[in-house]
Amino acid sequence: MSSTAASIPEGGETARPEPIFREINAQQTDEVVEIESACMACFQTGTTRLLPTKIPFFREVVLMSFRCEHCGHTNNEMQSASEIQKSGINIELQVKSVADLNRRVVRSDNSCVSIPEVELEIPVQSQKGEVTTVEGIIERTIAGLSQDQEKRRIDHPEAAASIDAYVERLQKLKEVTTPFRLLLEDISGNSFIENPLAPATDPQLKTTYFTRSQQQNEQLGLYEQNHEEQHLLKPIAEDEWPIENLHGEVLQFPTNCPNCQAPCETNMKLTNIPHFKEVVIMATVCGTCGHKTNEVKSGGGVEPQGVRFKVQITTKEDLTRDVLKSETCSLSIPELDLEVGPHALCGRFTTVEGLLVAMRDQLDGTFFHDSADETTKQQMERFLNTFDDIMKLERVITLVLEDPAGNTYVQSLSDDDSEPDDKLTVERYDRTFEDNEELGLNDMKTEGYEQKEA
Repeated sequence: MSSTAASIPEGGETARPEPIFREINAQQTDEVVEIESACMACFQTGTTRLLPTKIPFFREVVLMSFRCEHCGHTNNEMQSASEIQKSGINIELQVKSVADLNRRVVRSDNSCVSIPEVELEIPVQSQKGEVTTVEGIIERTIAGLSQDQEKRRIDHPEAAASIDAYVERLQKLKEVTTPFRLLLEDISGNSFIENPLAPATDPQLKTTYFTRSQQQNEQLGLYEQNHEEQHLLKPIAEDEWPIENLHGEVLQFPTNCPNCQAPCETNMKLTNIPHFKEVVIMATVCGTCGHKTNEVKSGGGVEPQGVRFKVQITTKEDLTRDVLKSETCSLSIPELDLEVGPHALCGRFTTVEGLLVAMRDQLDGTFFHDSADETTKQQMERFLNTFDDIMKLERVITLVLEDPAGNTYVQSLSDDDSEPDDKLTVERYDRTFEDNEELGLNDMKTEGYEQKEA
């Protein structure tokens, strides 16, 4: 890859480096890197073009395009440049009409695609990561099966006839005479299927998250510390534990900006929230692109019960309530039919107004502005305008925060801060088996863990 040396102005100050990954646009032609590489079709020298960019509704990616001037062979691929997510993802799409074939699909190298109705399964690493559509996945499968069919009809006529019959079944999928399911499983969590009704929920689209197994972590190159090495470590007695008071002290550690990947520093502080618990607040400010983030981690364990807050927003005071949203808390606004999962917005310490602004920015910043049709754009624009009406208190809504771990807190405006006011409802509920599974509590041994299993 070619690189541009940072120039030093006359004043002697070093110019700030440009972000590596920028929003995808038509002015990125200067950032394309060209590399000579061998053509896999004719073994002559072709050209590979690389473009690091950010795709709306997704993350940082590297787009790769190859073309051979000798034989005309072309190839397009996509590789994810973002970090591996904490959980894997399962996406199930019910394809009921021809319009569903145009849904955009972003799949990484670690994804597996299947269509049970025709017994089709595209395993991991059989196809490179790509940005495509549902129809594009079917077309690429047909093209792969049809390759060398003429030769196969001569050498193996029975196998060729079987493949022709199966290709015909795939062709009928594009007519959508009967509904079928498209299943996408990605252990890295970096895949996505478009929701045309966004930000409203799509009844045809179901997304679930799962905890990776040790084998899946090793496939991604994530290895745990060797148990033999752990036994070599000398255990520290309880009376030898170092005692350090971190309250009021701000710690700093180097990291990379989540927006432009430039080096920066993250500030971390342990604080105690009244009538709640200890939390760890982390804030990052990038000096290169100006991006700011704040994240909150609970300093305690998982509560015995989940918690659900319902806040009715009618006055300015309601917008100024302090909110501690944990990374396991999901948000919803029933009046707008809007649901935001826990993975969309990380844990943060903010206000009700700050949460609404973050939800609006997330929806506005992750929408396909450049490729969406005009009707979808207008629909999204009208929905985003409702957030402006909420900020002006022209529309009354109820903000629901649901946290199965019980580590979320909403400030009360009553005289007694420990009791909810008239517009704040707090509900405690017992977690379901699925909630415990997502939190990793079903496999957690809390009693007799010091004893060796037989």
